[in-house]
Amino acid sequence: MAANSIFTPLIGGLAFTECPRWRDGRLYLSDFYTHRVLAVSLDGRAETIANVPQQPSGLGFLPDGRLLIVSMRDRKVLRRERDGSLAVHADLFALAPWHLNDMVVDREGRAWVGNFGFDLEGRGPASSTVLICVEPGGSARIAADGLGFPNGMVLTPDGGTLIVAETTMSRLSAFAVSGGSLGERRTWAAFGDPPSSTDIATLMRQLTVAPDGICLDAEGAVWVADALRSRLLRVAEGGRILEERSVEGVGVFACMLGGDDGRTLFACTAPTFRAAEAAARLQGSVLMTRVDVPHAGLP
Repeated sequence: MAANSIFTPLIGGLAFTECPRWRDGRLYLSDFYTHRVLAVSLDGRAETIANVPQQPSGLGFLPDGRLLIVSMRDRKVLRRERDGSLAVHADLFALAPWHLNDMVVDREGRAWVGNFGFDLEGRGPASSTVLICVEPGGSARIAADGLGFPNGMVLTPDGGTLIVAETTMSRLSAFAVSGGSLGERRTWAAFGDPPSSTDIATLMRQLTVAPDGICLDAEGAVWVADALRSRLLRVAEGGRILEERSVEGVGVFACMLGGDDGRTLFACTAPTFRAAEAAARLQGSVLMTRVDVPHAGLP
């Protein structure tokens, strides 16, 4: 059902914000095309905590508090050390067929990392790809395959289920998690039939919902950023849409529940995801609104 959407700005003047994570009173996020990882307090004050020349994306924290950062274009996971320096945590170039994407890190420090699978910017034909597991020590392997642009991910509070947004398949998929292994893929929520075309422009027109970033709440529902239709959807397992929040005039590409009580819903927005245009316009922002059900699980 639709709901009145009253959003207030947290921060603006950014290029393209993605992968928000709430931790210790601040929202951590990647600003793709300024190549920065920011930490933003609720009064809008921002600190640049890392510069990632090959474009930052997914974020997550190791058990000791150090930050893992996806470096998209060179297909590496970086680790921010306590002195602020960056080290290579895992090199995934041999495993990922194209740019890395979002990531979730579990309570043991194991990272699950998605990737595009094809040349999105070059309008290459869409193809399925893999999900990669990076162990806490940095060793990596393919954990699942046959996924359509694995994007935002969440882990349930017990750590037993991984839910993955498959953007080009218009669905959320789930896997049972056992240590570093995943069970068979099952459909957690389908928003329509999978597209029949591999031409990316045609495929995008065929999508009912383009699930991008996601987060989980304490009732087991998933908030989904619909990258094509300027809205956030709260979805129950099985696909029933419980709530819709419109974000007028801009695209919304990721979301996170946080704040002191876990009931602030943050939305990463921008007028465009095209790199040159977004970097020139600097009209990306993070908006926020209040919801009834608080955050749960990871991230």
